[in-house]
Amino acid sequence: MPRFSDYTVFADESGDHQLEAVDPQYPVFVLAFCLFSNRSYAERVVPAIDAFKMRYFGCTDVMHEYDIRKSRGPFAILMNGEIRDRFMTDLTQLIIDAPFRLVASVIHKRELVKRYPVPTSPYYLGMSFGLERLARSLMGHGCEGGQTPIVFERRGRKEDDELAKEFHRVCEGANMVGKRLPFQIEFQRKHDNAAGLQLADLLARPIGRKQLDPTQPNRAYDVLERKFRRSAEGKIIGWGLKVFP
Repeated sequence: MPRFSDYTVFADESGDHQLEAVDPQYPVFVLAFCLFSNRSYAERVVPAIDAFKMRYFGCTDVMHEYDIRKSRGPFAILMNGEIRDRFMTDLTQLIIDAPFRLVASVIHKRELVKRYPVPTSPYYLGMSFGLERLARSLMGHGCEGGQTPIVFERRGRKEDDELAKEFHRVCEGANMVGKRLPFQIEFQRKHDNAAGLQLADLLARPIGRKQLDPTQPNRAYDVLERKFRRSAEGKIIGWGLKVFP
């Protein structure tokens, strides 16, 4: 029976990884990883997210960034400005209080195509950069043994197979450190209602927007900046956030 570490990572993406037709409005691919200790996740994160959803919706149904942004479905209540302001303030505090460490990769697709005649898949690049930094982060936590689950939302057989292929390629040694990485991929459905996946879903897009327009006010990113893995000197770029090329 495999031995597992005391941590779990939840991952989500923003943007697509296609290079043939790059969306001019959002020409980046972002892969975000949220690292939780299993104990704090179970004792603090899940109850806090469930309580937040109960407060606003009277149930613990799935919370999705796109629906929040578009005030769609049950989030139509956010069309009321007063409710939206209160909701966003409470959601911001929820993220501030959540005990997780953030690692993210941002791939600028147009620059990737310009610079490389045969560009590498943004998915592979984002996965490689992220998993390498997660492995180092876990070592910094004193976690040197056992498999750490990396949980992704199930999308469809083709998409999941492609993601798993890139994941295993990186973990088997196709990475900057040239070593096997101690991770195991898992998939959960949206309706499994995993709090960690719903939290990860809220993070990737603000990171992408910050890269596309650093001068634009971005309250969500300002909160996330506190969560990134950092060097001893407090540096984020290259440590918790990899931007490429």
